[in-house]
Amino acid sequence: MTETFSGSFTQQEPIPDEAIEAALAVLRHGRLHRYNLAKGELGETALLEQEFAAQTGARYCLAVASGGYALATALRAVGVKPGDAVLTNAFTLAPVPGAIASVGARPVFVGVTESLTIDLDDLAAKAGAARVLMLSHMRGHLCDMDRLMQICDAAGITVIEDCAHTMGAAWNGVASGRQGAVGCYSCQTYKHVNSGEGGLLVTDDEEIAARAVMLSGSYMLYERHLAAPGPEVFERIKYHTPNISGRMDNLRAAILRPQLRALSTQVARWNERYQRIEAGLRGTPGLTVIERPEAETYVGSSIQFLLLDWAADKVQEALRRCAARGVELKWFGTPEPVGFTSRYDSWRYAESAPMPASDRVLAGIIDMRVPLTFSLEDCDLIARIIRAEVGAVWQNG
Repeated sequence: MTETFSGSFTQQEPIPDEAIEAALAVLRHGRLHRYNLAKGELGETALLEQEFAAQTGARYCLAVASGGYALATALRAVGVKPGDAVLTNAFTLAPVPGAIASVGARPVFVGVTESLTIDLDDLAAKAGAARVLMLSHMRGHLCDMDRLMQICDAAGITVIEDCAHTMGAAWNGVASGRQGAVGCYSCQTYKHVNSGEGGLLVTDDEEIAARAVMLSGSYMLYERHLAAPGPEVFERIKYHTPNISGRMDNLRAAILRPQLRALSTQVARWNERYQRIEAGLRGTPGLTVIERPEAETYVGSSIQFLLLDWAADKVQEALRRCAARGVELKWFGTPEPVGFTSRYDSWRYAESAPMPASDRVLAGIIDMRVPLTFSLEDCDLIARIIRAEVGAVWQNG
């Protein structure tokens, strides 16, 4: 009998009981706004920022309404102006070029390698085109961060890290988001902690931190932050920085704090599932597994593989056959974006030139979520289905 998978690729685990109790406490006292505090109260949002700063080793942290808002805030805080060019990945999700466009800047796309990371040779060639790089660690893949920072430091490029998919990851032991000037994280439902929506921004730069706090809408209440610079820094920037309100509230912060404390445990669980699927896919004819560098500590909340140089109709047939057996795969080579599968040439608001080497890689990228609601046996079954269906299409040529 043909095996099928009946689980959901979008169902997350329940919010932990500790987080539910913390949320109920906020609802009972009613002080959801981060600056609405009782006498002597520190506030859930300020505590979240303090704890995440400590967790990542950053001096400063700001909690905001979404990961995309964190990205746009970082761009404004480092001084990006309308008309400026900003380097970014050709392989990323729409909120990254969207953040660049939202401040009136122009994305300059850098290629992608078969490792699904930014093409560092292409970055070096384009280093003179912009003074800021918004680096997307797309789908949790970290490039050689040592070489990237060498290129950027030599060219005077400020690096903003999009860590939506790498909260809990590291390169050579340095937490993702801590090599560039700013690290931005997402707390959206499908990320590594879940508050529905939400974002976090970390930096060691006091002026960037102060600008970010003012941009988020602090209304001169910056002294109520626990992971922000001193008042003297705000004095320098407070009348020159606009309020573009996008604060996180105490309800979401209360939900997130217990989840962040459990992050390392969750990372281990994701990686156990990722490794089971990866092992099951190895050796599949026509399928390329993405090898992870030794220096990378990754979080396997999704998995990608390549069907390199396959004809489009064959890729579609393999995806259709997997879907018929309950396995949902996304393809970044589809002519029209489906869900989140848009790419650099999909975003008509941003000029782009053809990138043949990157187009070849993008045309072969297959992507799949790995939620923690999957059992290890589910992962083995999913790998068997993909292996069988991809192998069958490959064999039939």
